[in-house]
Amino acid sequence: MDDLFSMDVDGLARLGLVSKDEEKILSKADVAAEETSLSEYEHYLKHEFNSDAIATARKHGLFAINVKKEYGGNEVRPLIHSLVQQRLAQSGLGFPTLYDVQTFISQPSISRWGTEEQKKRYLPKSATGEFIFSFGLTEPEAGSDPRIMKTTYRKEGDSYIINGEKYLISNGSICNYMILFAKSSENQNEITAFIIDAKENGYSVEAQLREKIGLFTADTAMISLEEMVVHESETLGGIGNGLRIAYSALMSGRIGIGSACIGVIEGSLKASIERSKSRIQHGKEIGKHQLIQQHISAIKQNLEMAKWPIYNAAISMEEYNKDYNNKKLLLDADLKSATAKRIASRLAFESADRAVQIHGGFGYSLISPVGQLFCDSRVARIYEGTDEIQDLKIAADLLGKEFEAFS
Repeated sequence: MDDLFSMDVDGLARLGLVSKDEEKILSKADVAAEETSLSEYEHYLKHEFNSDAIATARKHGLFAINVKKEYGGNEVRPLIHSLVQQRLAQSGLGFPTLYDVQTFISQPSISRWGTEEQKKRYLPKSATGEFIFSFGLTEPEAGSDPRIMKTTYRKEGDSYIINGEKYLISNGSICNYMILFAKSSENQNEITAFIIDAKENGYSVEAQLREKIGLFTADTAMISLEEMVVHESETLGGIGNGLRIAYSALMSGRIGIGSACIGVIEGSLKASIERSKSRIQHGKEIGKHQLIQQHISAIKQNLEMAKWPIYNAAISMEEYNKDYNNKKLLLDADLKSATAKRIASRLAFESADRAVQIHGGFGYSLISPVGQLFCDSRVARIYEGTDEIQDLKIAADLLGKEFEAFS
């Protein structure tokens, strides 16, 4: 098992937070990460989606870990799920972004809000990876405020007709199904979630976005929906509950991305240690220079500061998952996930930046793994809730509801 990851797992195991059976699952994640590291690197340089990641996740059963056993999954705890995501991210955020949408966002949305028929139809095949999901919330003009979305639906008989555009959609061009959010054409305050078939008429990929700063091995697309017919049985969570579903999904997604940020810090630290021992400048290994040691020390500190808020948030999510009607548990999990994601994403970007500095000119290149980590880590401060949105959530909790900057 990777040394840094093994230290985390061993430490949590000593605290009684990881069982022997869970260690076996984490070992599979470690093997999967090793198997995809080269293909992630090669596809990154080509600026193309890495489909090998899906095959590897299927092979090791990683898509199944957040699905209940009755629907073909392994049903692991959020902490173990977090650790899996952490390990997958040591080579970058491409694979973890796909994994986040599939297992931290889409599967929990169906598990919590879906009908029994929907759960039986979608969860088993999502657990095997036969069904890949995307999450259609963001639009060209609707990011942090989904209430201003322009995608609409209207009722016709026993179906809904959907029109609109979705932007920056992870898995958008490779998914089988999308959890789509749209607004009633008759009531602008009514937002509803639907499960839509990406192979049906009316769903089209307008563009695969390759002009990104990083995240090249993740699929990111702009989707057009034109007179798309969705049967009423594919409404998720009932009419008008769209925002509740979206916010609960993003709460879980923040833990997913925050966990991935820990992996980025570990990848940055591992590469920096190797570089510091092998690179010779001014007659000695650069690791013997005090200022290089300062960078390495800072990355290690960042790793420790990022890990525990994420683990704490995952444990709080486990408690909330036992009682969705407990508002106190909801608020606790929501605040902790926002705080943890805010901390981890900032520290991941800083750590990758320090790793680039340690690598010097070689680091300022996509040929360098730390160059890839640097580019990828920037988006972690935007998706699943921007830095600013997390700051507002944290401040409002401290100041009181009457100080909320948005509601």
